[in-house]
Amino acid sequence: MSIFIDGLSWALLILGGFICVSGAIGMHRFPDFFSRMHAASVTDTLGGSLILVGLMLQLDGEYTVLVKLILIVLFILLTSPTASHALAKAALHGGLRPKLGSNQEEQDEDVLRSFGPVKSEDTKNKE
Repeated sequence: MSIFIDGLSWALLILGGFICVSGAIGMHRFPDFFSRMHAASVTDTLGGSLILVGLMLQLDGEYTVLVKLILIVLFILLTSPTASHALAKAALHGGLRPKLGSNQEEQDEDVLRSFGPVKSEDTKNKE
């Protein structure tokens, strides 16, 4: 294996690991469900895919493993955004609303009303 491909592989592995760690930190720091779900979705899709592509570059002639890794990356790229969208839609349907800034909240009142009665995480915790 050439030094360039080995270096590129390690760079992708480290970048994917960094994205996963930053997504985990974001999940703890973000204020509401929708922000946390976004951090988890991006982390899963981008970080996991970069790690798997880095692993693909480490293979030397093992084509069956390469095909399996390609299928796993395609599966992640198809299912992670779909699952996040389904979770967000279920949360909206269940009455959970995203926390918006004061300016944006005024602009988006009509959009939020179209989903039904407004219920935030704070009111759910009080019940």
